[in-house]
Amino acid sequence: MNSGRLGAWVFKMRGGLWTLLFILILFLARPTVRSMYTGLVFVVLGQLWRFWAAGSIGRYRGESVGAERLATWGPYALMRNPLYFGNGLIGLGWAIMAGPWAILLFALGFIILYGMIIIPCEESFLLSKFGEEYRTYQGTTGMFFPRRESLSTLGERLHGPFDTQILWRSESHTVLSTVIGTGLIVLKLIV
Repeated sequence: MNSGRLGAWVFKMRGGLWTLLFILILFLARPTVRSMYTGLVFVVLGQLWRFWAAGSIGRYRGESVGAERLATWGPYALMRNPLYFGNGLIGLGWAIMAGPWAILLFALGFIILYGMIIIPCEESFLLSKFGEEYRTYQGTTGMFFPRRESLSTLGERLHGPFDTQILWRSESHTVLSTVIGTGLIVLKLIV
């Protein structure tokens, strides 16, 4: 399987692969009261960040890479991958709740899935569709963290379209998964 086909397959299967990563974290989970509170902060922040990103993107998520327009406002003015950044915060929160081995497992899984496969696949698509506009955006906006260049023009790019209908259609599954996942880790503390 070539890298393009692998990227498309992993993108399509990202929900299932995310679930598998969660199951491995749950298996390793040895939560404490302190780890639960600390991890919960990351989970909540991650979900809130995803809300902002999903409402800003203007497209319901799908099984294949796609974009009707290049979103460069809202959280996309700060970073190119705010939805995945939100996933990272949620997953890190779960891993913190679960314990040190889960943190290591999550970090490796996240870097491989997102950093090495999904994001390069998406960026290849965006570059082919938007060309120089995407190349300029890529050059001034960090993958997961703001660059000085993006912060200097932030005021003019922070506000943009926000669609609550797309937000709820896109995020209802994620919210349910986040609540169930968090609850399962909490159960390991109680039981």
